[in-house]
Amino acid sequence: MFLFWRKGFEAASMNDLCDAMGVRSPSLYAAFGSKEALYLEAIEHYVRTQGPPVWDRLAEGATARAGIEKFLIAGTERLPKSRAAPAGCMAALAAVSDEWPPAIGRVIKKVRLEMVGRLRARLERAVATGELPASTDVDGLSRFYLSVFQGMAIQARDGAASAELRAVAAAAMAAWPGSG
Repeated sequence: MFLFWRKGFEAASMNDLCDAMGVRSPSLYAAFGSKEALYLEAIEHYVRTQGPPVWDRLAEGATARAGIEKFLIAGTERLPKSRAAPAGCMAALAAVSDEWPPAIGRVIKKVRLEMVGRLRARLERAVATGELPASTDVDGLSRFYLSVFQGMAIQARDGAASAELRAVAAAAMAAWPGSG
């Protein structure tokens, strides 16, 4: 997962993958069948293990605004490179850095659509409870906050520090309906 996250699908060679896993190519093929299948396993593992510390924060706020702010702040903590992980978001960065076989393209698109869906669901609840007016463009607002997160992932890949990403999150929260 970390190798694909750092290099992308195309740039991660079979030799790189075998070295990272400590296996020879026959063992890798026996276990996964193909580089494509291994990538699909890696992205599934990424979503299961790396997503919750960020995306679960959406539900933690008492309001949608607080939940989205917690989500963005979690991104400022998790997106910069650390000893444990490469910089950025594997799913967001895959959108701009790679060409894949069709099966991988479908899975990556599904992951990104799930991201916007989670934001949309949180904002729809805010409209239903009266936190946001019924006239709120929920789709536009959810895509805006996902775009901010994805942009933060790219900025983190380019070396932005947590403090710089917090400034982005603060600017995004200033755009919350009714904040101005």
